[in-house]
Amino acid sequence: MPTPGSGRGFLWLGLVLSSVCVALGCETQANSTTDALNILLIIVDDLRPSLGCYGDKLVRSPNIDQLASHSLLFQNAFAQQAVCAPSRVSFLTGRRPDTTRLYDFNSYWRVHAGNFSTIPQYFKENGYVTMSVGKVFHPGITSNHTDDSPYSWSFPPYHPSSEKYENTKTCRGPDGELHANLLCPVDVVDVPEGTLPDKQSTEQAIQLLEKMKTSASPFFLAVGYHKPHIPFRYPKEFQKLYPLENITLAPDSEVPDGLPPVAYNPWMDIRQREDVQALNISVPYGPIPVEFQRKIRQSYFASVSYLDTQVGRLLSALDDLQLANSTIVAFTSDHGWALGEHGEWAKYSNFDVATHVPLMFYVPGRTASLPEAGEKLFPYLDPFDSASELMEPGRQSMDLVELVSLFPTLAGLAGLQVPPRCPVPSFHVELCREGKNLLKHFRFRDLEEDPYLPGNPRELIAYSQYPRPADFPQWNSDKPSLKDIKIMGYSIRTIDYRYTVWVGFNPDEFLANFSDIHAGELYFVDSDPLQDHNMYNDSQGGDLFQLLMP
Repeated sequence: MPTPGSGRGFLWLGLVLSSVCVALGCETQANSTTDALNILLIIVDDLRPSLGCYGDKLVRSPNIDQLASHSLLFQNAFAQQAVCAPSRVSFLTGRRPDTTRLYDFNSYWRVHAGNFSTIPQYFKENGYVTMSVGKVFHPGITSNHTDDSPYSWSFPPYHPSSEKYENTKTCRGPDGELHANLLCPVDVVDVPEGTLPDKQSTEQAIQLLEKMKTSASPFFLAVGYHKPHIPFRYPKEFQKLYPLENITLAPDSEVPDGLPPVAYNPWMDIRQREDVQALNISVPYGPIPVEFQRKIRQSYFASVSYLDTQVGRLLSALDDLQLANSTIVAFTSDHGWALGEHGEWAKYSNFDVATHVPLMFYVPGRTASLPEAGEKLFPYLDPFDSASELMEPGRQSMDLVELVSLFPTLAGLAGLQVPPRCPVPSFHVELCREGKNLLKHFRFRDLEEDPYLPGNPRELIAYSQYPRPADFPQWNSDKPSLKDIKIMGYSIRTIDYRYTVWVGFNPDEFLANFSDIHAGELYFVDSDPLQDHNMYNDSQGGDLFQLLMP
């Protein structure tokens, strides 16, 4: 794959896009979708809502906050499984993990579950040029080692060449040697290739925008950023934004009393990093030494600010190319990440901190006025500029929503026919969606509202799930392979509570047994917003849960 910025890269890009345009007829006549809105979908890896626009007073994220100021922002959006591959396949197909049958990293849904359509595939079939940059689908067998090409994309997806160094010994330790550490602030000029993956992805995405500016066909561009995923490998200057003396610990850094052992994630991937190994932390509950906890939180927040600069450069280019008035921008994350809450690190659980994600949509002329000639909606903002003011979100919704709603919502916003609701079961149906259409939140009076959207906020429910191999934490509790899954934790989040039951699961039949309850959790959000006091009573737990399941 050519590197961004090289002459060879531009030649490859031009040839591919030219062939795509010829195939779509955009050199000979305007496509029927000429006036359609473009789509820029930004997917971030492991980003919890630690952003200024979500009320975080510490994190500096001016460019994402600026996007939020022109967007409809959902304050209560939740992922369906808090791990990369299952979550991405879920929201990119609009199906829940029990339908994609992907709970691990070891199968391709088109072979394993059904030949389900994806968001980019649907746009491609409706006249869009579809492009992927960075981590959109999870790489590997879960996307058939091709990022689901050729189904989803008009030409082969782009991956940064420096990606291969992410987990290698590129972190300078106190001993002066290079290590494969968790904490990895770097001098960019000293790392292999003199760049970082997210920088390369931004450059490539901007090149694609430049090429598509003159295309008669609309585009669907998905850009997947890797940070703040571990290791925390980011330009070291971002540490200066977060002096250690300003970093507080998680407000609930202890393992909660009454937490069933099956619910706990032992953060095994964190333990594999050289700097964490040197701490000799006990398994499974730790804890991590307090000073190192501060350093982890510092590096996570620094990674978020580094990510923010890349988002800022991408959106600024959208402005410069005069595409901001014709492009919908959707911004989200595949799941959250625990920073010591409940004594946990990483994701791999059903808690809010692991499933709660940012979600916002900028729709030209709908969520913000169309920019006038010469006006910039997204001027680049420097997170190091202390004079910059915190921007409030443009519009907000407090309703609970799910990432499986991304498919029908993007289709509706673009003016495409919204895929129908899936029947049960839907393994034989290629195009349908299990998520609700969120168009009513945008006040589209001229579009048909989803009849499934309830009017009472207390009727809104977000569903998540997580598999476990055993009742007690062990080496593969965080990422069990399908064959090892013995228990599934199904979780319901409402405006009032989070309710989870851990039940027996048969991986051969993909069946949960709700009469085989291993443990349960019940947290009341008003009185216990951090979900630290388990009030579960297992006498009626399973029966109540089955009544509430979709």
